[in-house]
Amino acid sequence: MAAYSELVIEHFEHPRNAGELEAPDGEATTANPVCGDRMRVMLRVADDRIAEVRWQTRGCPPAIATSSFASEMVRGWSLDQVEALTREHIAEAIGGLPRDKVHCSVLAADALRAAVADYRQRAAGSP
Repeated sequence: MAAYSELVIEHFEHPRNAGELEAPDGEATTANPVCGDRMRVMLRVADDRIAEVRWQTRGCPPAIATSSFASEMVRGWSLDQVEALTREHIAEAIGGLPRDKVHCSVLAADALRAAVADYRQRAAGSP
């Protein structure tokens, strides 16, 4: 894992916020059909801000690391900030990813945005 930043290695070896969140306010699952990585993210929202994030990821070490990192990064963010989150933001904040692993940050960004969309849909009372 020498091509990875210290943050990537740290979050892979010691992931944060992994696991189930009972009765989440919003949740989503995203997958990359090419490599098979899969991420489920669950959110707790308070006052239109991310209060808690839990995730479950099956994939390569950088997919696990970016899931962990992103879950810490967005805590306290407004829903609008999470909706504006990009893969580049995650990749840059974690110290960069090799070009063939940038898709890992896409998975985390897509899952977080989709979970916020799910929360907004639930809050609006839509099925």
